[in-house]
Formats: sequence, C-alpha cells, structure tokens
Amino acid sequence: MTHRVLLACLTLMLAVQVAWAAGNGDAGQFDVVEMTIGEAREGLRSGRFTCRQLTARHLARISAYDQTGGLNAIAHVNPNAMRRAETLDRAWRDRGEMAPLHCMPVILKDNMHTADMPTEAGAIALQGFVPPEDAFIVKRLREAGAIVVAKSNMGEWAFSPFHTISSTRGETRNAYDPERVPAGSSGGTASAIAAAFGIIGLGTDTGNSIRGPAAHLALVGLRPTLGATSRQGIVPLLLNRDIAGPMTRTVEDAAITFSVIAGHDPADPLTRQGKERLREDYRAYLDTGGLSGARLGVMRELYETADADPEVMRIMEQALDDLREAGAVLVDPFEVFDFEMLRNATGFCSRFRFDLDNHLRDLGDAAPVRTLDEIVSAGRYLEHNERSMAWAMGVDVPPHEMQPPCVDVDGDPRRRALLDAVLEAMDEQRVDAVLYPTWSNPPRGIGDLDSPHGNNSPMIAPHTGQPAITVPMGFTASGLPLGLQFLARPFDEHVLFRLAYAYEQHTQHRRPPARFKALSP
Repeated sequence: MTHRVLLACLTLMLAVQVAWAAGNGDAGQFDVVEMTIGEAREGLRSGRFTCRQLTARHLARISAYDQTGGLNAIAHVNPNAMRRAETLDRAWRDRGEMAPLHCMPVILKDNMHTADMPTEAGAIALQGFVPPEDAFIVKRLREAGAIVVAKSNMGEWAFSPFHTISSTRGETRNAYDPERVPAGSSGGTASAIAAAFGIIGLGTDTGNSIRGPAAHLALVGLRPTLGATSRQGIVPLLLNRDIAGPMTRTVEDAAITFSVIAGHDPADPLTRQGKERLREDYRAYLDTGGLSGARLGVMRELYETADADPEVMRIMEQALDDLREAGAVLVDPFEVFDFEMLRNATGFCSRFRFDLDNHLRDLGDAAPVRTLDEIVSAGRYLEHNERSMAWAMGVDVPPHEMQPPCVDVDGDPRRRALLDAVLEAMDEQRVDAVLYPTWSNPPRGIGDLDSPHGNNSPMIAPHTGQPAITVPMGFTASGLPLGLQFLARPFDEHVLFRLAYAYEQHTQHRRPPARFKALSP
C-alpha cells in the first residue's frame, strides 16, 4: 500500500470516528488548545465534558490539521480510542473511579510497542508490524487511565537529531513554521503536542531526541537519568544511551507523567539503579519559589561558539537575568576540568546492529524481519541514511568486547571519567544544576543540512547518564521557539522539576502555534 493511500485511509478513519462521536452527543463547548492534565481532570470531574468528548476533540484536531495543515506528525491513529473512552466514562459514572491519568490523550513515538497498533520505528522494514504486547511504559500509562490516541512519525530508526523523516510517512514539519524542521528524531511527538493533538507526549532520547524537538516546539522535554525508565519494548538505537521520557506543554504535566512511567522493570536490569532513588510523586517538588537561593552553573564553554546565533545568545542572556530576578545565584562561568578532552574522548560508539538484532530475536516468530543485515541487503531504508547504515554495519563485534567497551557508564572508562569530572565540578562549585541553551541556533529550514545547528544536548547527558530538562526560553523575532536546558546529578529529576517549574512560572514563555487554532464545536 502506498504512502498516499495510507494517508487517505488514516484521514477517512479519523473522520468516521469524529463523526460517530459528534452523532452521539459529543459537541460540547470546550477548547483543548493548551489544556493541561489538571484542567482536563477538572473538566471530567465537574461533568463539563466526558472522556468520549475529550478524546473526540483531540481526534478531530488530528483529522482537521495533521495532513491538511501539512504537519505530517501522526503515523497511526488508535482505532480503539473511542471504545477506551467509553469504558473510562462508565468507570467514572458507575464507580467514581478516576486513575491518575484518567482519559488523558497520549501521543507515543512510533518506536514504543503497542499491542493494538503498528510499531514501525519510522522504518519501512517494520511497516505494518503489530507487537504481541505493550512496552512496559505504555502498560504503565494505560494502567494509569491514559488513552493512546495516536503514534507519531519519527526519524527512520531514530537516526537523525536534526530532522524527522521516516521511510513510512515522510517528513514532519515544525508546527510554528512549516518551512522549518521540528528536529529529530521525536519531531512527530513534538509537533503533535505543540498543535494540541494530545496532552501528553512520549519520546526517546539517545543523544538529543526528546530535548531537541521539545525546544524547537516550545515544549518541556525531560531526558531522565539512565535507569529511571524502562527500555523494554522500545525499538533500540543505542541501548547504552537510549531513554524514554515525557514531552509536554508544561512542567507540571511532565512531572505527573514521569511519576507514572518511572520505575523498576525486572525486564530491564538498568532500572534497578533507580529503585531506591526515584520519588513517588514529582509534583511535590513544584515550587514557584524554587529558584530562590539555587546555585546554577552557566556553562558558556558549551554554547558560546563562533557559529552561535547572536539573537539566541541575546535571549540566553535575558534568561540568565530572569533567573537572577527569580532568586537564583549564577556561577558564571561554570567550568569542568579538561571538559573538551573528556567530551571528545566519549563518542557515540556503534552498537545499533547488535541491539536491533537482539530486539528482533526477542520477538521470536512475531518479528517481521530477523536482522539488520537482512534489511540492508534488501535496501529497505532511506537513501539519506546510507552513512548511518554504513556506520552501523561497519561494526561486527559485541559491545562488551569492543575496546574500550561500548557499554553503560560504569563499564566504560571514558563515560565514567566525564561523569566524575562533571560531578566533581558541581560539588566544588556547589552547583544544583548546569545551564545552557538547548540549541545555540534557531530551527533549520526544511532540507537544510549545512547551516549551523548549535545542538548542545548530546554533549553531556547521553554520555554521563545524567538527567536534563528543556523548558521554553522564548522566541526569536520571527516566532521560532528556543529552549533553556538544566542538567542535574543522576536521579535528581526532582531538582530539575523544581528549577524548571519556577523558571516557567516566572517567565511564562509558552504560547501555542498560531496555525492550529481551536476548532468550532
């Protein structure tokens, strides 16, 4: 089936679901643009709208805007979304049951296994593949009452941090400017949440892919500590750096979502590290005065480069002024001994072939393809990913046998040395978190692979395993979003939420993209 036919089928299916909902009394007077989890729960509790109405309104936005508006953020719509909404409505009506994420519409990146929808990882080699069961974090979302309304387009195999192009759905565009990229590889989730196709988004981050797109779409994006969320049931890129996390319009919604998805999974040994260190409810750390007395390290060495955009640098300086005004103490500049040498020594070693083959093998007879070799031999990948495939295929040694080993932080002396240096500098300078712009340049134009990008996200957190959060920092004069990033010690997500929330509340930079207005009831 061609891409064009698939899109036509998707649009028709959405239209049928929305029409069915409207014909069953679902034309309530409410607006979901910028709606938060708290606002949605209040509306459901008060009876202002039902779960069926809330779900239908989000499906209507996808139908009205995704393809017609040229966004191309959605890969699959859940055919069971309205049925799930009815079940939740009955639970609330008959038993007064409302789980933490009751009826919250979720957009999942399409590398997360869903037993009721395809999981393709943006790759034609997996086209139409429906996994036998949900990923661990998807199970947690559903158990908490969430509705997976759709899955988002993503970069093929999550390869690129700069754009979001799959071999199944094509290219996703930036909701703030269709001539700009949403970054990658979770750009579909980012544009979808910015355009209010859902309230909660989930992405994965190997080097950049939650924080980069979140910053380009004026969202909050959290890359958790390695081991804070399970990777079970997620198509891997590099398992020693892969992690899943929330992408939302507010810090509070990110904290609520993270509280649900974080936790120990026996199927993912790395999550044992967080068993005693994760908090139960991260909302408890949200404090409008959370910046008062906080010591923040300004890592100018990371972002003040010859290619940095002057307007972004000016807005970054305004962010620093805002932080001071909110009571923060800035350690400026914050420096890490031998940072450049340590960072350069810690590369993204290639283990994709090994990790993907293991993932496919674990699927057993359900796997649509057996090995990466089989995919490459058949030429079933995007031409522009030729270099990435060559990089992946060029290594035929198990990660633990590489020299140095291509493994987790504790097993890789390069990664451990960088983490130790960063933590030592934070301790010596008594810093709660480190600061830098998520990108030193605005979003690139569609098709532009040459202009400076200023991507700061891959420099520390993916190597050291530390958590980092991006929060809206403002907009360029032309209306392009920018993000401010906070990096903290391992398992200090509560610190990140406290700082980011205080900054968000003090500045109120978030605003929706003008092209995706509220729909008429």
